[in-house]
Amino acid sequence: MADVTPAGSGGTPGVSAPPADGSLRIRGGVGGVSYQFEELLAGAAALDGLVRQLQSVEVEADAARRALFPYQSDSYTSGSNAIIAVGEAGRNVGRVRSQLQRIGDDVRASHREYEYAEARNALLLRMGLHGSEYGSEFGAAPEPFALPGVRGIVEDWIARAPRNLAVLLGLPGPLAAVAGALSGPTDVRRLVRDASDAPGLMFLKPRPVSIAGRETFSADVDLSPAGLLRRAGAVGEQGGRIEVIEVDGATRPAWVVIIPGTQQGGLPEGTNPFDPAGIAEALGYDSAWTAAAIRQALEQAGAEAGDQLVAVGYSQGGIHAMNLGQDRAVLAEYDLKFVLTAGSPVGGISPGPGIRSLHLEHEQDWVPGADGLANPDTRDRVTVTLTNPLAMPPLQDFGLGPGHRLENYADGAALVSASRDNTLQDSTAALAAVVGTGGAATVTRFSLRREARPASQGMPAPLGTSGESGTSAAPGPPAAPGPRHGPGASSGRGREGSWPRGTPR
Repeated sequence: MADVTPAGSGGTPGVSAPPADGSLRIRGGVGGVSYQFEELLAGAAALDGLVRQLQSVEVEADAARRALFPYQSDSYTSGSNAIIAVGEAGRNVGRVRSQLQRIGDDVRASHREYEYAEARNALLLRMGLHGSEYGSEFGAAPEPFALPGVRGIVEDWIARAPRNLAVLLGLPGPLAAVAGALSGPTDVRRLVRDASDAPGLMFLKPRPVSIAGRETFSADVDLSPAGLLRRAGAVGEQGGRIEVIEVDGATRPAWVVIIPGTQQGGLPEGTNPFDPAGIAEALGYDSAWTAAAIRQALEQAGAEAGDQLVAVGYSQGGIHAMNLGQDRAVLAEYDLKFVLTAGSPVGGISPGPGIRSLHLEHEQDWVPGADGLANPDTRDRVTVTLTNPLAMPPLQDFGLGPGHRLENYADGAALVSASRDNTLQDSTAALAAVVGTGGAATVTRFSLRREARPASQGMPAPLGTSGESGTSAAPGPPAAPGPRHGPGASSGRGREGSWPRGTPR
């Protein structure tokens, strides 16, 4: 039977979008575009190594051919045949070496073209220009990079807010595009900070968060992604609480921090750190006060310097969880390994190197797109977009929409754990490598409270002001302690002191 050449073989290697896994659309991780870029270069480097080896074989074959010349006269026929055979073998090696060298050059050329396209799209995004008219990924690429549904619409409109505003003001399309390019994409962080300085909105200014109480108990804990997200829902049933779980871990003790979503009511106004003002602290101020309180909670629960840590958050809690991944004080003290979020706008947060993360979003949930930024496609960062159909809830239970319901995300997380997709298996295995499979664990629930608004003004005083004149001043977050070295070490455990005066990071 004649050999059959597979369809599409022999062409230049290309980057392909990971296929959808049922109702799960996967981006990033080992199947992501960025990692495939790295694999292209690694493949080219491997081909270079083979080319060098074959060059050595060519040289040795030619040396063997020349070494046969003196023996040709002893037996002209056999000697000539041997010389010809060795020479032909060397030429065959040369042809293979030439083909591999050409393939390596094609791989590098393919990488350069994709790198150029990605750089161009990134530049357009930074300028606030993306859409089909620019040929960028949001308008031109096929699924799964297209962003249908409410989430994509909100993200796109927020990212292009300057241009959209120009259109609303009546500027023609080309002028609106220029206005959008000059102003760049929407800086949500800056907008939040500016809003918190506006009269009547100063309640959005972050204020100190402290621990008001705690309770410790033993419980069987499901440490799968779905189980952890459901714990976030249970913690969120009581205002202002987080949960710190001590687990045996797969290799050594580890800790899990569970942070709930946005809460309203149940506590005196302004004292719940997870009320709507907590969103402003998370998006605009890197969760400075909340992160400081979480560090204190970990210390009180018994976490030691260098212990492994996993952060889990839903909605607003996911922003706080991701901010832990870029908080220098947290990273100096603990070994943060993994962050799990659901329904959280975290595209603008870049965690430290080596921190794995898994983000669940629903295409009909507008909240993850509220920062106007898609999550980066990297080896360590996996984004799963849920596309399952949703039932419309009664109007009184509509909330932020059916796509934002925690139970929907917990069900999606269960599908992630059951998936046979290589990217998802790699991500969930990274989580299990830290926390293990679950079972009996020590759980400590902490009640957090935000400092009340200054009574003299009815709203928080600007951060960083002096208290000498009699006005209430909100101090900066506690100083970042130095790394602790073992149980009972006193150096670095103290929480006294303050950051340099000024607005929290």
